[in-house]
Amino acid sequence: MTSRGLRSAVLTALVFAIPAGTGCTAAEGEQPGAASASGSTAATPSATSGLAALLLAEVPSGLPRVPDDELDPPAGRKSVEDVAGYAPDAGHQRQVLQDYGYQWGWERFWRTGDRLTSVFLDQFSGREGAEVYADDLARNDAEYYGGVPDSAPAGLPVGCTLLTVDAPDPSGKLSGPAAFVWCAAGVFTVSVAVVSTSPAEARAEVESVTADQLDLLPVG
Repeated sequence: MTSRGLRSAVLTALVFAIPAGTGCTAAEGEQPGAASASGSTAATPSATSGLAALLLAEVPSGLPRVPDDELDPPAGRKSVEDVAGYAPDAGHQRQVLQDYGYQWGWERFWRTGDRLTSVFLDQFSGREGAEVYADDLARNDAEYYGGVPDSAPAGLPVGCTLLTVDAPDPSGKLSGPAAFVWCAAGVFTVSVAVVSTSPAEARAEVESVTADQLDLLPVG
């Protein structure tokens, strides 16, 4: 079973929903499938609300955060029902998520004009579900936005996949050069998307945001 279509076009839809004025390398011996990061001493959340404290409050580029309730659908906490609702066949995707051991998620966005950074943090009952989910998201978005994912990108930990789109296509799916990263880190999946003014700026932001976000997650 796959989660194809699970969050397809979510970034695209939110770009147009947000008001325009709103403002590492792997450690030696690291096993594939687990992102390498120093991690925090925080406990693994036992409820959705616990993810909020593990998500970045600001991003390196300094973009202003978009209030959760200004988005449609709203950002913030996510349940199985919320994430399944992104797909055309919500019932099927609900079953997929349950098979993966999906527990809950949290989303956060920052934006100024056409520049946008988003972070999705999802928690699973086990590592395998997080790894498969990250792989599915990477394949899904690569098909939607175009491009070939890099499963061993320089500058990112083992367990992370990178997709870059240097020039937006005429369809309007993206408002500028973009970079996407998906990482499996223990029982978490981290998904970062950046739309910026140049490929270099998009790549720098996505690498910095990913590293900072992984550092906030519990070790182990």
